[in-house]
Amino acid sequence: MQSANVLLKKILRSSVLPFAAQHGMKKDLFPLSRTLSLSLCLKQDNSGSPSEKLDLDAWKKVMKSGLQEEVSETVSERKDLSSLAAAREILEMWRLAGKSVPENISEEQLKTFMECPSKSAKKKYLKYLHLKELYKKNDKRKMDEKRERRLEAQKQASETDETKKSSFICLWANSMDKAYNWRVAQSMIFGQPLVFDMSYEKDMSIREVANTVRQIVLSEGCNRRSVDPFHIHFCNFKDDSLYHKEFVKHYREAWGKLLITVTDQCYTDVFPKDKLIYLTADSPKVMKTFDHDKIYIVGSMVDRSIKTGVSLARAKRLGLETAALPLEKYLLWNSGAKNLTLDQMMHILLTLKDTGDWKKALEFVPKRKYCGFVSKPVHELKRTLNLINTLKLGKRQEEVRKQFAKNYSKKLTQK
Repeated sequence: MQSANVLLKKILRSSVLPFAAQHGMKKDLFPLSRTLSLSLCLKQDNSGSPSEKLDLDAWKKVMKSGLQEEVSETVSERKDLSSLAAAREILEMWRLAGKSVPENISEEQLKTFMECPSKSAKKKYLKYLHLKELYKKNDKRKMDEKRERRLEAQKQASETDETKKSSFICLWANSMDKAYNWRVAQSMIFGQPLVFDMSYEKDMSIREVANTVRQIVLSEGCNRRSVDPFHIHFCNFKDDSLYHKEFVKHYREAWGKLLITVTDQCYTDVFPKDKLIYLTADSPKVMKTFDHDKIYIVGSMVDRSIKTGVSLARAKRLGLETAALPLEKYLLWNSGAKNLTLDQMMHILLTLKDTGDWKKALEFVPKRKYCGFVSKPVHELKRTLNLINTLKLGKRQEEVRKQFAKNYSKKLTQK
């Protein structure tokens, strides 16, 4: 038994231990050798039997196979690390050569770069990472500049008498806010109603609903600051809708304090049908004057996402009167849809309500959509053009007309 232990120690020292020390696995073999020696000591009583002997060759094969598996794993890890290092060196060379390569790149991004199938795909991925890094740096620079400007403004305000002015401005703003709220409160009792139809949520995406709510918030602020505000109604409004979530994001705690009427009922159940007029750009009927006794309805939607005729079809289905703004009558319209945002519609309706002047009201239409205002109605322009033509041609035009009449009568007689 002692000779077997001595032989085992010699094998470990001569073959296994140098191999393990070369590959950094010497510590893992000490417990294994100790357990082998203990197992041999425990089997000392049965060692005398000639049938049970230690098969050293088989034991060497088992140990070498385990070591080879561990060595292959370490070699694969080293290969991965060497390939990552080589990829980093290539990126550094490309960056020094002036190509669009990010300065800082993580291991995951580097592995994604190495997995790209072609060289063009690798270049596109590096360009994407480079632009992303530039955007982050630009945003950080803007935030730092904004912070510096704010600190400088605070220092200047502390050095001068800006604090007095700011207190006066706050007092003025509070007093004006109270005046605006008083006007809106009066409009809820005596004012003309204006309805926002909130039944188009299913036809829009989340982003489009957010854009619609942003426009309605601007409309509400414009109405609150006007001299004679509307009494705003949100009809077909659900508490668990996307509209409600976006309004709470914008107004927060002030949502429950707004001086507007919110209901889940349809406007046909709240107001008489003969007083309702649905404003839509698809209506064949053109609005001539603003009627203070009517109740106008505006669809709460973004026109880019809605197909033409949706609001008109809804109004016809409910049996309501429709009207469109007379844009072509007063504006030299360019090519494009005659759709306006909700805040622009609010400005136009408030101006019409206060002044009744279409020219002043349509100044809120974006300048890019028209060339200018029509100074005269269309039929008067046609008359002036005919007069100019007769003055230019004179008797010659009358002769042409007579000749045409003769030729036409000859053709009729021949038939």
